Amino acid sequence: MRALVTGGGGFVGRHLAARLRADGWEVVGLTRATVDLADPVTAAAAVRAADPDVVFSLAAGRAKATAAERAATVAVNTSPWLVDALPDRCRAVVRLGSSTEYAASPRPLTEDARLEPRGFFGATKAAGSLLLQAAAAERGVRATVLRAFQVYGPADHPTRLVPVVLAAARTGGTVPLPGRLSRRDWVWVGDVVDACVRAAEHPALPAGTVLNIGTGVQTSTEELVATAQRVTGRPIATSPGAHPGRDWDTADWVADPSAARRALGWKPTVDLAEGLARTWAA
Repeated sequence: MRALVTGGGGFVGRHLAARLRADGWEVVGLTRATVDLADPVTAAAAVRAADPDVVFSLAAGRAKATAAERAATVAVNTSPWLVDALPDRCRAVVRLGSSTEYAASPRPLTEDARLEPRGFFGATKAAGSLLLQAAAAERGVRATVLRAFQVYGPADHPTRLVPVVLAAARTGGTVPLPGRLSRRDWVWVGDVVDACVRAAEHPALPAGTVLNIGTGVQTSTEELVATAQRVTGRPIATSPGAHPGRDWDTADWVADPSAARRALGWKPTVDLAEGLARTWAA
């Protein structure tokens, strides 16, 4: 089996490519260094050249400071050219969506929750998920959207919370915290990768399936820091209110992962304490 992984140089993409190769797949990765996914002509040509059996659509843009950056982020996160560029042999696309496609909710989010994206990134991810489902259905390609919650693990971007917290444990630095309560459903990167592989290898999964990939447990930023202190055995200084927070931060943000369990036999295998310990060791 040949897999095409867009975003193959990113955090989840690198972990997915390693898992696929270990499982015996041939992997072609598209990264920012190899192709401009905001250019539909070159991106489509790269997909055709890869000639995949399965596409894992993981590429994601976040830049939004200028009109040009916003346009590029829309192009990458929606990839409207993807389905038309697929060879006839490719019958499945697995898209890594985002929980920020949903409206905030005080209850665990299910797949039928209202779409009201949080921020520009969430809006582009939601649009891309809807476009993929529609285009794939018209062409008879099995598309699956996995809406991942807060993914963490080794080799994450150094500016994200877990790397910042563990770096503070290592160096004695201070972690800036938002002034308001923020909780997230932290899901281990290896578990997210496993969900991607299961979705690709499940021929009976109905086309257009959307599944939440999370743990069903939410943790505040302060609780995460406390857990990291226990795991590392080191004090971690914090500065409450020093971080401006994000417009999509919320006191409640947690998945109901039961549909993924029923559809894929998937469940999270690594809790936050174990995941932080593995990331610290790595």
